[in-house]
Amino acid sequence: MPRAGLSELTAFITIAEQRSFSAAARLLGLSPSALSHTMRNMEARLGLRLFNRTTRSVALTDAGEQLLRRVRPALADLDDAVEEVTASGSRPSGTIRISASEGSAKVLVRHVLPDFLRAHPDIHVEFVVDTRLVDIVAQGLDAGIRVLDDVPRDMIAVRFGPAMRFAAVASPAYLAQHAAPKVPDDLARHRCIRFRFESGALYRWDMNYRGKSANVDVDGPMTLGNINLMIEAALAGIGIAWVPEQQVADHLRSGQLVHLLPEWSPVFAGLCLYYPANRHQPTALRLFADAVRRWADEHRDDHAVSKPKPRAKKS
Repeated sequence: MPRAGLSELTAFITIAEQRSFSAAARLLGLSPSALSHTMRNMEARLGLRLFNRTTRSVALTDAGEQLLRRVRPALADLDDAVEEVTASGSRPSGTIRISASEGSAKVLVRHVLPDFLRAHPDIHVEFVVDTRLVDIVAQGLDAGIRVLDDVPRDMIAVRFGPAMRFAAVASPAYLAQHAAPKVPDDLARHRCIRFRFESGALYRWDMNYRGKSANVDVDGPMTLGNINLMIEAALAGIGIAWVPEQQVADHLRSGQLVHLLPEWSPVFAGLCLYYPANRHQPTALRLFADAVRRWADEHRDDHAVSKPKPRAKKS
C-alpha cells in the first residue's frame, strides 16, 4: 500500500493553505525546487495528481481536496497531542484559531480575552473573520462562533451573550425625507441598505409579529458585506439598515438612529463558541472554552432580553 510520510503530508498541507510553492517553501525553510521535488515523489508514489500547477497559480485537484479534508484534522490532532505532553508541568501554550464574524468576535475580545490572556500568556488566539458558515474541521480551525440554531449537531456549543434581536434602523435625517414604514410591505418603497455574504448570497429580512411572518427582499442604493459599515451608512442618512440591535443600542439611546417596526423584530438564540465533540481537545482550547462558559454564567442575568411591547390598537 502506498504511504506518505509525516514530513510530506506537512509539506502538502502547507502548499494547499498557501496556494503557492514558494510561500510554502519559505515557511518550511526549504527551497522551492526541493519542495516541488518532494511533492512530485509523493504524487508518483500515491499514483495521484494532488495539485494543478501553472506559472501563476497552484490549485488542489479533487483528489487533493479529498486528501486535505482527511489529513489536516489528523495532523492537527497529532500536534495537539505532542503539545499537551510537552506542556505538562509547564504553562499552557498553543494557538487557538476561531472562525467568527467581526461582531461576534468583538464580544469575546472585549469581555473574555483580557483576563484569559493575562492568565495564560503563552496561549495565542487568532480570529479568522468571515461571514460564511464554514466547516471548521475541513478548514483546520479549532472552533467557531455562530448563532445557536446554526451550530452543527455534532459540535459542543458554549452559549454566551444575550439573545439576538435584529432591528430595522434609520437616522432622523432619513425619516425627515421619508415617512416611517408602518408594516413590512412598506419597505418596498424605501431605500434600504443590503447585506451580501462572502458566498455571494444576499440577506433577506425575516420579520415576524404575533405568528405572522414576512420575508422581505428589500432594495436600495447600497450593498455591503460588513455590519459596521451598514450602521455607518444608516447614520449618514443613506437608508434603512437591518442589523443586530445590540450593535446599535448606543445609537438608539442617543437618538442618532430610530428603531422602525420594533414589534416585527425577530429574536434569535444567542451566540455560541462551538468545537468538535468527537476530537481530542487541545489544552488551550479547553481552557478558553471554560473561560467563555464562566463569563457567560456570571453574566446570565445581564443578558436577558425583553420583548418589545406590541403597539396598541387604534379604536
